[in-house]
Amino acid sequence: MKRLFILLCLLCSTLAQAESRLERVIHDGALRVCIWPDYFGISWRDPRTQSLSGVDVDLARELGKSLGVEVRFIDSSFARLIDDVTQDRCDVAMFAIGIIPARAEKLDFTQPHLASDIYGITSRSNRTIRNWADIDRPGVIVAVAKGTLHETVMKDKLRQATLLVTTTAAGREAEVEAGRADVFMTDYPFSRRMLAQTDWARLVAPESTYHITRYAWAVAKGDAPWLARLNQFVAEIKRDGRLKTFARRYQLEPIVVAD
Repeated sequence: MKRLFILLCLLCSTLAQAESRLERVIHDGALRVCIWPDYFGISWRDPRTQSLSGVDVDLARELGKSLGVEVRFIDSSFARLIDDVTQDRCDVAMFAIGIIPARAEKLDFTQPHLASDIYGITSRSNRTIRNWADIDRPGVIVAVAKGTLHETVMKDKLRQATLLVTTTAAGREAEVEAGRADVFMTDYPFSRRMLAQTDWARLVAPESTYHITRYAWAVAKGDAPWLARLNQFVAEIKRDGRLKTFARRYQLEPIVVAD
């Protein structure tokens, strides 16, 4: 009986914590935000200055103002996303997270604020990939980063090409630049980075819609008040124009979900 009582107390404590994240954030005066600091235009850390920029960084700061709390950024990645959120390393993950079934089983998502198709990046010297139709052909090596939505989508989509899964995003770039892979798959924001910051990258865009994914912010499951407060904020930034303003700052206005 005593053991059962202890288990019930632990369960009650867990439920209470899950229900009080909004109150805890306000009480602590701090909002812990998971980011992927390599995501150009979204949550990018400049390697020279160590300063953070991007649409989700700016919106995280706006959310902190709305809640009246300090914002603390926590480095994460798509590979670590689920663990970081569910193991309470952050209160919300804000780095344009694609809403896909495998993640939705483990996490709750806000209403989407961005949406992107999939794009390919090849090298200027590559003669195998001329256009989108050249990607899924025998002998072509397609690189994707582990844990990204591109890994899931391309595993399902590719029929003839060989899929190469790298442990990091930088790894997929290195494989293409070195010629060990023909193309790597990414999204609209990251493709902007490659074109702006490298002299070897060439964009391969789909000729029609290939696979649109909506992006949102992610939280641990089962916390309705916290999710509702975040959705309230999403509605506010859409209504008052802040979402479009910040997206325009990073040349991401074409992928804004305004409704």
